[in-house]
Formats: sequence, C-alpha cells, structure tokens
Amino acid sequence: MKKFFPGFACPCVIILLLLLAALAPPAVAEIRVVDSLVHERTSSPGASYTGSILVENTGETPCTIRVYQTDYLYSAEGKNIYGTPGVNPSSNAKWITLSSNWLTIPAKETARVNYEVRIPPNHALKGTYWSMVMVEDADGQPVTAREDKNAFTLQAKIRYGVQILTNIGNTGTRQIRFLDRKITDHSGQKTLELDIENSGERVLFPLVSVQIYNAGGELIGNFHGRKTRILPTCSVRQKITLPNLRKGTYKALVIVDNGDQFVFGANYDLLIK
Repeated sequence: MKKFFPGFACPCVIILLLLLAALAPPAVAEIRVVDSLVHERTSSPGASYTGSILVENTGETPCTIRVYQTDYLYSAEGKNIYGTPGVNPSSNAKWITLSSNWLTIPAKETARVNYEVRIPPNHALKGTYWSMVMVEDADGQPVTAREDKNAFTLQAKIRYGVQILTNIGNTGTRQIRFLDRKITDHSGQKTLELDIENSGERVLFPLVSVQIYNAGGELIGNFHGRKTRILPTCSVRQKITLPNLRKGTYKALVIVDNGDQFVFGANYDLLIK
C-alpha cells in the first residue's frame, strides 16, 4: 500500500509536487471535480445502481484525465492510505465498473465519468463498504532546460479523490472508541484534542461537543468541534477550542452525536495548569 502525506480524512484533493531541475511553462489546462467528493448510497445484496462524476476542464487547451480506483483508509495521526483496490475487507472497489479510464476534455467544457456498482448477492454483507475513484490530470508538461543549473521549479499535478460509499440497508453496528486525549496550548489558547475511532461496521457522521464543569459541578459551557464523517476502522482528531479557564481540575463530558439514536459519551478530568 502506498502512503502519502498527511491529509484531512474526508473527501480530498491531493496535490503532487514534482521537483524538476528545469523550467516548465505555465499550465494552460486545469481540471476540477464539479460535484460532491463523497457519493453515498444505501442499497441491498444483489442490487445495482449507477452514478457519475462530473469533471470540468477550466483551462484554455484540451486536457486528458486518468481515472482509476484505490482503497482508502485514514487515521487520527493524519495518515491517508491509498491501497490496492479490493484488499481492504470493507472495500467495494471490485463491485464498481468505470465507463472509462481515460478521457479528453475540450477547453472550458465538462465530461462525465459514469460508474456502476453491482453488489454481490451475499446476504452476509452488512454495514458500509467503500473505496476511492481517483481523477488525475494525465497531461505531461513539456520541459525547457534553464541555463542556471542551481535553479528549480515546482510543477503541480492535481488529483481528486472521490469516495464511493455503499451502505447495506440499515445493517452494521454503530460504535465509537475514544483513543486518546490531550490539551494543547498555542500562545495561551488551549485546545482539547480528541482522537476518535469508528470501531463499528457502518459509517458515522457525528457532531462532537464537550461540556465543561467546574469543581462544584456547575456548567461552564458547551463547546463544539466539527462534524466529520468517520469510516469503519478509521479515526479522526477533533480539536475543540476551550474557554479561558483558571488553573485547576475540571470535569469534561464528551458527546459524540450521530444525529440519530446513536449517541456516545465519555467523562474525563481536565487539568488546567
């Protein structure tokens, strides 16, 4: 499996920087995925469904794109892993058929990459299955050497990752595991960092918040993180800004609310130094 630089665990746009000891002319063709970077559907064993990815060439010349599949995992430490498609036990990559692996898009126009998902007729399937469809600018840029051999330039290659998620009915356990916690201090601003893992079988999209109480049990306030999609076996790091607290010990109630009947919580003692 290939590991790339840390990124946010959610739909991603990956910039590959190629270090060249030469001068490349400015790019005149650029691509972008127009619609959502997460395609999530609920279906059942033996069923099939279709979708599409709309890609736009915003540049002045035709552009060729490459479309291919990978598996996808991420962790709270910031690692994104794009593995061989179908290796992850929860991958749906082998269920997906792409309409094309190469497309040429005229300048200032769009093209669709169609796909079909065929779910195996296996009634033991449960929870969420997922993988990534990569859309990459495949055009190589001509290179012109410079007289100054010590000079270099950075050439950017844009690659979009589109997550394809398949939920099997309403099946799959919903579970959260709290991995780690710590308080960081940046120029006097304290932040509670929480590492949270989806230890269940189905994707979660929770809002994380923390209620802070003083030693007397009085509520100081309710403070929110961000709503983040967490795939099974993956983890995220939530950063919640804390108020200006005096030194001492406080009680913290962490709430992970999936927006349905699945709500998780944990109690911690916070020591403010």
